[in-house]
Amino acid sequence: MSNNLNHVLKPAQAMVLAAGLGKRMRPITDHMPKPLVKVAGKPMLDHVLDRLGDAGFDKVVVNHHYLGEMIAEHVAKRDFPAVICSPEAELLETGGGVQNALPMLDENAVLVANADMFWTEGKDPLFTRMIDAFDADHMDCLMAIAPVNGAFGYDGAGDFFWQVDGRLKRRGEAANAPYFFTGVQILNPRLFDGILPGHFSLNVIYDRALANGRCYGLVHDGGWFHIGTPEALRDAEDAIAAS
Repeated sequence: MSNNLNHVLKPAQAMVLAAGLGKRMRPITDHMPKPLVKVAGKPMLDHVLDRLGDAGFDKVVVNHHYLGEMIAEHVAKRDFPAVICSPEAELLETGGGVQNALPMLDENAVLVANADMFWTEGKDPLFTRMIDAFDADHMDCLMAIAPVNGAFGYDGAGDFFWQVDGRLKRRGEAANAPYFFTGVQILNPRLFDGILPGHFSLNVIYDRALANGRCYGLVHDGGWFHIGTPEALRDAEDAIAAS
């Protein structure tokens, strides 16, 4: 085994989820996986990988399923960070996708981010803030959350209440909540202990951390763009250009 290959196969400290079907983005995604759709001049996946590299991550796992060969070919052209692919023959959902990649991931804590998102930084880069805020003694999960008010293209009811001590509480039966989950998180892999392999949502993992009082939130202080449809993509491009 070459030294270079040995380097790439060492456990990664971050994972990018890129296996979704991107149905709402059709017809753009009829022939292209959503993570490769360009926003502000380059694929959303590259925005995420570039920012991981800027934050000091030198190895990243990227899973793929729908049109996965296009994602594999795309990341193979990158020099930094080194990308390890985790192909999925069947769609495993977010939780199953992370669990499937655990042998390739760090045993202590892993930053996991969706591939199909775009944001602008606040005072400090989001990934750097997440790394600095994660406290393994008290946290099994740290989620990046963003205010519902002011998020571009977001029309949901919100996901969480952010409590005084930084812990999160689900919206539950409330009509709305002030913060939504961005798709960026740091997880302790032990949250997956005892879960049988298969397809399941990361919500199973979040519920474990919430039940143990070990799920915290960090509020993103920059802009967030929810890009789910071709129309939202065009509107986001206009807003980004204007800003």
